[in-house]
Parts: sequence; structure tokens; C-alpha cells
Amino acid sequence: MHSLSRRRFIGLGASASVSLLTGCSKAAGERSGPSVPSNGSELAARRPDVVASYLAGPVDLDLAGTVASSWGYSDTVPGKLLRARAGELVEVTVANDLPESTSIHWHGIAIVNSMDGVPGLTQSDIEPGASFTYRFIVPDPGTYWFHPHHGLQLDRGLYAPFIVDDPADDVDADIEYIVVLDDWLDGLGTTPDDELTRIREMGIEMGDMDDMDHDGMSMATSPLLGGDAGDAVYPHHLINGRPLNDPLTFEPRPRAGDRVRLRIINAGSDTAYRFAVGGHRMTVTHADGFPVVPIEVDAFVIGMGERYDVTLDVQSGAWPMVALAEGKKMRAAAILRTTDANTQQAPDLAADIRELDGAWLRYADLRATNRVALDLPTDIPTRRISLTGGMAGFDWAFDGRPYGEHEPITVSEGEWLSLAIENTTTMWHPVHLHGHTPQLTGLPGGVRKDTVNILPGHTVQLTFQADNPGEWMLHCHNAYHLEAGMATVLSYTT
Repeated sequence: MHSLSRRRFIGLGASASVSLLTGCSKAAGERSGPSVPSNGSELAARRPDVVASYLAGPVDLDLAGTVASSWGYSDTVPGKLLRARAGELVEVTVANDLPESTSIHWHGIAIVNSMDGVPGLTQSDIEPGASFTYRFIVPDPGTYWFHPHHGLQLDRGLYAPFIVDDPADDVDADIEYIVVLDDWLDGLGTTPDDELTRIREMGIEMGDMDDMDHDGMSMATSPLLGGDAGDAVYPHHLINGRPLNDPLTFEPRPRAGDRVRLRIINAGSDTAYRFAVGGHRMTVTHADGFPVVPIEVDAFVIGMGERYDVTLDVQSGAWPMVALAEGKKMRAAAILRTTDANTQQAPDLAADIRELDGAWLRYADLRATNRVALDLPTDIPTRRISLTGGMAGFDWAFDGRPYGEHEPITVSEGEWLSLAIENTTTMWHPVHLHGHTPQLTGLPGGVRKDTVNILPGHTVQLTFQADNPGEWMLHCHNAYHLEAGMATVLSYTT
């Protein structure tokens, strides 16, 4: 019998977790809309339960002996863990020591609109040398993360995990690890901005990418993603800031037979990962922070911005944890070693593990638990929008119109809406909606997700109630596609 009371550790691999709780929980774990007091003065007068600060600035990242000079939060990549409980008031001060403006977006959390962190839409830039204090209530428990919404800063290492604990969590686990995946190129003779220029020039030179040999252009292809898997070329793929040739061993080590909970976050900018643990099957318990009916799989594909919680009963030994860069012939990896295993015992992290080609997770396999499944009314209106563009012009957009030119999607508070998003391009896109966690209708299980991978030629239906007023971004979470303009706004009307 595994019990939460036996949990010995929660953290980011080898480094200790940074838990910043300063008070007691104010709410149970029931899911609803944003639990923000209607009276702004009431919120302003309330003492925060969690107080934290982050410095966005230069950082030197050691990649197996090669030092990459880049950016990060408080001199670490990933940034230190932020942790709270559902219903608590969080206050985070961000100081900007970068040479350019920045912001923080709280990915997946349905907070008050003014704190969502999109410059020019919900707040002003945090200018160099300035600071800004975010203050909001976290309504829903789950695995989340935060990052800038400013240019290609995400691809420089500005990201950190944010875990919101659930007082009603029924996941039995003895030990827990947070696993942050990332694709890395900054500080290794190039920058994300240089890579964007290269990609754009490649599109101009090659013309129509559909008729070209992807391998000849350093492009990646994946049947699981419907073709083109990514545009950017990365020399490293990381787990918790560590590359394949300097892998992390998760500490403290679990005992043989322990039930391990993994909270997996894809903080990459252009890479989907196929994730598996050698010698083990995994039970998926949460998708994008929201609980699902547990389902056992060998592997799953996780797109940029997505999160999955899984459990596994670890066997004695040293086991490879592998994140295969889908279609890119590279990988990130780490080691899960039990306390009874010889410290010299190490798996071959470059070898293929059979689980990567085993039973893998599909959205249709995921069923929302009764606790979070939406009570959908009949006759919900549908709005149809299309993902458009291509590599030839690098003109990624919604309905052929880039951000700033696309007419906002309007909705009234309290209204139900179903967004039918059709991918008319030849590339997959991880689409993320701010401020809401829709239900995927049209699929058997109706899983709730804020970030959804849409394959070429496919349509995904996102259904939700407009219960969080404001101006909310809807965009592709490929950082390079977003920078090209693949975004629009969900706008509440009065």
C-alpha cells in the first residue's frame, strides 16, 4: 500500500526543491473558475500565502564541460521551483537584469487577466532594470510552469516549474520528481534570433518545403506528428538542465518497489519528445494539470507546453529515463537508480529502449475524471478557425492573418463556446489557450487540456465556458511560429 504520508521528497532531481509556502491553504481542491475575489480591495488587503522573487538575468550553463552563456531565472536553468496550494494567494516579484524587456506568463493557470503576462495585451513590458510584482490566486491544482511571453526568450532558458498542490489529491506516491525537458542551442555559437533568421532564409531559398527532401535541409520528420517535426536545429536536449553526456541521476534515490510520481513538463521551443522509462510501464494520472482516469502506457509524445503526471512502481536497478526528440534523431536522458543498486551501475542512455516503440498514449485514450469533466449544455455555438502558413514564406498565422491583423474571437461572459481549430498546414502545431482549460470534445474521453497538438489535416474542438473575463491569447507554442505571428486573441465583450 502506497500512501502520500510516506512521501519522502519532492523536487527537481539532484537539487533540493524550493518550497515557498508561508501560510495555510485557503481552499479545498474542487475545480471551478478562477477563485478571484470580486472586490479588488479585498484581494489587495489579503496577506499573500506564498511570496517569491526571481531575477531574470545572465546565466552560465555547464553542458558537460562546455559553458553556454545564456539567460535564466536567479542563475539557474530551469529556474527554482515555485510551489503553492490551490486557493492560495501568490505574490512573485520579477526583477529584470536582461538587456531587453521581459514578462512572465503563468502557463496553464486560469488567473486574473491582468496578471497573465502578455506585454501589449495584459500588461506593460518589464523594462531593463525594472521590476514587477505578480499577485494572483491559484484556482486549480496541477503541474504548471512559467516563462516569458516576449520574443524568443523562452528558448534562452527562461522557464521554471510551478506546482500547485491539491489537498484532495488521491495519487499514491512514495517519492516525486519534476522532469523538465528542453531543446538547447543558445550560447553555443548561435542564438535563437540567429536560428530564426536561418530558418526564414532556408524557407526563401528552398521554396515549397513539401516537395523537398527534409533530411537534406536538416529538417526533422515524424509519422507520429504527421510529417515535419520541427524547424530549429539543436545540438543538445536536456532533462533538468543536463545533457545526454552528463546525465542527471535523480536524488534522493527511490527504494525498490517505491511508487514514483513524475511531473513532466516540455519547456522546449521547437521539439516534441517521446518519453519512456526503460523496463517500466507508466500510469498517466494527469494531463496539463487536470486529473484523468488512470491509464497504463509504455510511452507518450509530449508537445511544447504540455505536461503529464505519471506514476510507476520502480524495480531494483538503474533505469534509463529517455526523452526522444521526435523525428530529430537525438535525445535527452537521465537515470532512475534505486537505493540498492550499485552506484557504478549505469544504463546505456544512447541505446534504444523497447518502451519507446510500445503502446503509446493518444488523446482519445484520456478520459477526464468526474471531478473535472465539464457539464456541457446542448447547442453550444461553434467558431471555426484555421491554422495557416508554411515554411516557404514562414508566414504562420490564424486564417492567413498574423497576430495584430487577425480579428479577435469575441465571447460574452458566461457563454459556452466551442473552437474548432483546423490545421490546414503540413506541420503539426501545439496550440495553447490562456486563461482557460477547455475540454476536447469530439473525442471519447473529453480530456481537459490547455495545450493541444494538432496534426496536419486534423481538426480539434476546444469547448469551454467563458468564465474568466479579459483578453486572452490563443497561439502556437512553437516559439518560432509564435514569433512569426501564429496567434490571435479571445476577447470578452461587455
